[in-house]
Amino acid sequence: MKKRMLMVALIMVLTFVTACSGGTSSPGAGGGNTPGNEAQGGTTTPPAGSEDAEVELRIMWWGDQKRADITNQVLQLFQEKHPNIRIIGEFSPATGYFDKLNTQLASGTAADVFFLGGNVVDYATKGVLLDLEPYVGNQLDLSDMDEAMIEYGDLGGKLVHISAGANARGIVLNERLFEEAGMPLPEDGWNWEDYARISNEIAGKLDGVYGSYNFTVEGMDIYLKQHGKQLYDMENNQLGFEEADIVNWFQYWEETAQGGGIVTPELAVSHPQGDTSKSLIVTGQVAMGLIPSNQLAAHQSLTEDKLTMVQVPRGEKGTGVVFESSQGLSGYAKTEHPEEVAMLINFFINDPEAAKILGNDRGVPVTAQNRALLEKETDEVQQIVYDYTSRVSEATKTEPFNVSYNMPGNTEFTTLAEKSVQEIGFGRKNVEQAVADFYSGTVRIFNSNIQAQ
Repeated sequence: MKKRMLMVALIMVLTFVTACSGGTSSPGAGGGNTPGNEAQGGTTTPPAGSEDAEVELRIMWWGDQKRADITNQVLQLFQEKHPNIRIIGEFSPATGYFDKLNTQLASGTAADVFFLGGNVVDYATKGVLLDLEPYVGNQLDLSDMDEAMIEYGDLGGKLVHISAGANARGIVLNERLFEEAGMPLPEDGWNWEDYARISNEIAGKLDGVYGSYNFTVEGMDIYLKQHGKQLYDMENNQLGFEEADIVNWFQYWEETAQGGGIVTPELAVSHPQGDTSKSLIVTGQVAMGLIPSNQLAAHQSLTEDKLTMVQVPRGEKGTGVVFESSQGLSGYAKTEHPEEVAMLINFFINDPEAAKILGNDRGVPVTAQNRALLEKETDEVQQIVYDYTSRVSEATKTEPFNVSYNMPGNTEFTTLAEKSVQEIGFGRKNVEQAVADFYSGTVRIFNSNIQAQ
């Protein structure tokens, strides 16, 4: 019942966004001498208030250079408004972020504030997150924040996570490649047979071009939801699928790859889609891929080719896509400055100047005021995002799906899943054996993390 209410709230929120605008709406590292930069292994701190600083806070996030730059600007702005608080920022590529965070947590040296995604459950159950409830109404104002997003961060009876944005996953399309291939752009309502056919057809027509990245791992929960299952049944604290439920999904990608339409395993390793700066979509070598809607702008900023988004291909129960908390902020349970932590988190979600700087990089703003503010200044790319998420909102009214959290042990699970895809791609295992080993490994990871809670 709670999940149904959560979904209804999410839909109402983004329907509001649609009404306001006529549409609604993770990355690499870089260098630079801006606040929060630790790309070269050291930190730099902004000068504002540094000499007379009474409090020092560290904050850590993952992202590409664009995200690093805008986050640094927000941290600088915060210091200008709160000169007695000195901020030290750290950012990492997505691929190494959680390893770094886990190491710091284990040694008791974690940042005072850090970003988490759907794996917030892992950290909530370990007791390492600060309960922010005592600061609500004082240092932390949630009065203009969507109720569904507030509930998302309420885990184990404690408010341990504040969403920084909401998004919806979809298929990014490179319009130039479709034009050169003489093929029409896919539209909402297509299915997985269409996706495989189009991937192979475009690869056959254009030399050196692939139809799609392989997103077996990233799209697994979507596929399961399309068939009445899900990766993690949080309500019952158990896996939401069995081995037989995913064999066809792995087989689908292997068969499409054999048709020539999928990026080779070698290229996927050297040019992962998750690292926007290396993505073959922005270099014009891949026509399609699965991305969260908040990443369209980052992709578009790196290519002159026009990009757009359509809904994922449909399964028997629909698209399986819902609005989700893209990521958010949590405080470290051992911080010596919990009130200042709450103030910094509050600044990220409520300050209008910060909202203008951040844009929709981490998703649609979670406060009504900042959504309305950004909609007034929407550019062409962001309008595509708003239009896309508006269509998702309409679809979920008749085809609702549960919002998913990452399962306990998600980092281990993702590593195992990616390894299994590579074993198939490099011919080390057939699909049946790879899936059997993957599922048994998933059960082992899940059970060991549940017992550790």
